[in-house]
Formats: sequence, structure tokens, C-alpha cells
Amino acid sequence: MTRQDNFIYLTFALILLLLGTSLAQQFFDDSVPRLVQSALIVTLLVAVWGVDSKDFVLRKTFIFPLAILVFSFFGAWLDNAGFDQLYLLLLLSFLISTALRTTKQVMFTGDIDGNKILGAICLYLLMGLIWAVLYTLVQLSFPGSFTNISSDSAWFTLFPDFIYFSFVTITTLGFGDISPLLPISRFLVYFEAIVGQFYLAILVASLVGSHMSNFGANNAPSINIPPKDLPAKSKSEEHNNK
Repeated sequence: MTRQDNFIYLTFALILLLLGTSLAQQFFDDSVPRLVQSALIVTLLVAVWGVDSKDFVLRKTFIFPLAILVFSFFGAWLDNAGFDQLYLLLLLSFLISTALRTTKQVMFTGDIDGNKILGAICLYLLMGLIWAVLYTLVQLSFPGSFTNISSDSAWFTLFPDFIYFSFVTITTLGFGDISPLLPISRFLVYFEAIVGQFYLAILVASLVGSHMSNFGANNAPSINIPPKDLPAKSKSEEHNNK
């Protein structure tokens, strides 16, 4: 994995995170979503932080299952001890750090290529996940912040619903099945919608435009201009040459 193709792996990890969380909520009990989320968070960690180091410890195959179990048991202990907010703050810190590293690679390095356009898509997905964690934290701290959301659910049962609500909000679909009630939750909702629209309008459009400009410049046909005929020498110049 190198910086030339690392966003392919990050895109795959994010899609697995979203799909795995939905499937776990649809078909399994509450313990499986926690395991799926823990496993895929480790996958994100490998995809983002392991881009240049061949000896990065989580890239060793025998360490990867152990890391999944550690994250799962640690999350279960935090839930049982009543530290749901602490676990979510750790998750929020990880997602924000990942988004910052992605932003740095996408916006401040080199020419625009297909990998960086994928990185821009990854950053959009990370933004949706960050707001989903924020919504979950608000609901746990202030029960009744959103309609059609249970007030006494654990964080890992709330989180998939808020992933759905976050991406509905950031894309300004606005289905209305879940809506904010308190001022703090309303602020987060409209601020996410504003950020999402500016992101799509400015960053992604500029990346695609720059990529197409570079592509056109690199593939433009070269035109050979013949040199102009030299003017005839005057008689005085011929006399001086003699």
C-alpha cells in the first residue's frame, strides 16, 4: 500500500463499515454490531496509518484478529461500566484524525489524480460518520433530542440510525422520519447541511476540474511551428563579411 493507491483501501473500508453496520442491525443481536464496528474501525486504522510503513504492527496478519478482540472487549467494558460517552469520544477523535490526514493528502500535496478524487469521496463519507457520532453523543446526553429515536437505547443501537440520518442530512434529502427537537441538535443538523453543500460545490468540483485540466494538458497534441525564413542580407553586410 502506497500513497498512490491508499484511498482505494480507505474507500473499501468505509463502504464495509456502512454496509456491515446496516447488516448487523438488520439480521443480528446487539453484540454483533459492536464487533462489526470494532473490526472495521481497525480496518480504517490500517488503511490510513499504514500507508508508508512496511513494518506497521497492525498489518501483520496474526495481530489483526487480536486487535479486533481488544477493541470489542474494551468497548463492551466501557458500555457495561456506563462510559458510553467516553467510547464515542474515542471514536470521534479517531474519525476526526482520519479526516484531517485525508484532507492533508487530498488538498496539500502534488497533482490531482484519480486517487485524490477517491480521497475527496472518502472525506465526504468521514464527515457523515463524524456527525453521526455527534448526534449519538447529543442523544445520550440529552434524551429526546430527536424524534423517532429511543431515549433509553445503548449507543451501538442508536449509532446505525444516526448514520442513516447523518447522510440524509448532509445530502439535504430531508425525509423527515427523524428530526431534531432541541436547539443543540438543530444546530448540528443545519450546520452539517451547510458544510455538506459547500464541500460538494467547492472541494469536489475543484478537484475534478483540476484533474480534467491536467489530463487535457498532458494529452494535448504538440504543434511544431517551422522557423521563419531569415531575411536576406543587405549588400553592406555582404561587403563587411568579405
